[in-house]
Amino acid sequence: MNDQGVSQIVYSKNVVEFVTVASEYCATIENAGHHTPKENLDKLQKILPLLYLKAALLPKVESVMEEELEKFVSELDYNTVHQKWLQLLGEHDSFYEVFDPSIQFGDETVTASISENLVDIYQDLKDFITSYSIGNEEVMNDSLAECVFHFSEFWGQQLVNVLRAVHMLVVGDVDFMEDTSDEAAPGKGNPKWLDNFWGTNEEED
Repeated sequence: MNDQGVSQIVYSKNVVEFVTVASEYCATIENAGHHTPKENLDKLQKILPLLYLKAALLPKVESVMEEELEKFVSELDYNTVHQKWLQLLGEHDSFYEVFDPSIQFGDETVTASISENLVDIYQDLKDFITSYSIGNEEVMNDSLAECVFHFSEFWGQQLVNVLRAVHMLVVGDVDFMEDTSDEAAPGKGNPKWLDNFWGTNEEED
């Protein structure tokens, strides 16, 4: 691919719009401590569907460099952001996973973590937008290619899965101020908030 072709891709309308939404998502994840759980979830309810749409519109991209891309989100960065969201959500971090390729045809249920899903997506997007902001068009191209691949293989499914839980927390009557005796752990235990949510809806019906 020539330089002109790379330039046309990395500055195309769909890519620039995706970068804008991805940047907004990363800022939301990083600044969660400045807002209440309800405010953060209200924002995620709106930005997650838009992020999926913009990612789905990205072009298929081929890598042009032989070198591996630099990663910018360290393990410490990941853990710091993860702990922030885990503390924010507390017992509401767990939700039942309904799409897991390893168990989708069985009767088992899997408990997943909202915070882990959100931060996994954040890690990929933060690495991408940081590489994109460097301004080297070959780096921009290859970071885009990697992001598109990871969307298809990994975080696209994570996004649609966690959106279900975010939606239920937003529309349900959830008390984030309620104290719990057990220390929160990502995706562990029975998501009682979800049982209560369904129980409340059944009573209303």
